[in-house]
Amino acid sequence: MKVVTLVERDGPARSFVVGNVDAETVSSILEEQVHQETVLNTDEAAYYKKVGKKFAAHESVNHAASEYARGTMSTNRVEGFISLLKRGLIGMYHKVGTQHLSLYCAEFDFRWNTRTFKDTERMAAIITRFAGVRVKYGGQRQRAIAMNYNYAL
Repeated sequence: MKVVTLVERDGPARSFVVGNVDAETVSSILEEQVHQETVLNTDEAAYYKKVGKKFAAHESVNHAASEYARGTMSTNRVEGFISLLKRGLIGMYHKVGTQHLSLYCAEFDFRWNTRTFKDTERMAAIITRFAGVRVKYGGQRQRAIAMNYNYAL
C-alpha cells in the first residue's frame, strides 16, 4: 500500500493512495494539485527531477548524505505527517485493508488540517460536512463524503 502526501508549508495536507510511486504517478498528482508558481521541496528521489522543472523552483534535500534541511528548505513537515499517519494506523487500527486506506488517510488529513482547532471547533467542522447526508457503511457515497471532508477546509 502506497500513499503520496502533499503538505503545504503552514497549510493543509492531502494524501493520495496510489498503486505505484513512480515519476508518472507523482507527476500527475503534483500537476493536478500544486500551483505552478510553487517552490517544490522534496527529497532526492529521482521521480521528482523531471516534474520539478514544471514549477517555479524545485529544491531537494539529500537524505543519503545526512542532509535533512538547508536554510528554510526541508521535508520535515511531510515526514512528520507520514510519521503520524503510520503510528496512527499501526497504533489505533492495527490492520488496514487496501480498499479502506483512502478513508483512513482522509481522517488523518482532517486531523492534520484541524490540528490548531479546539475540540469543539473540530466537532463542528465534522458535523457541518455531514449536514443533510445519510451516512451508511460501504459504497461510493461514503468514499465521496470522506474525500470531501478532507479538502473542505
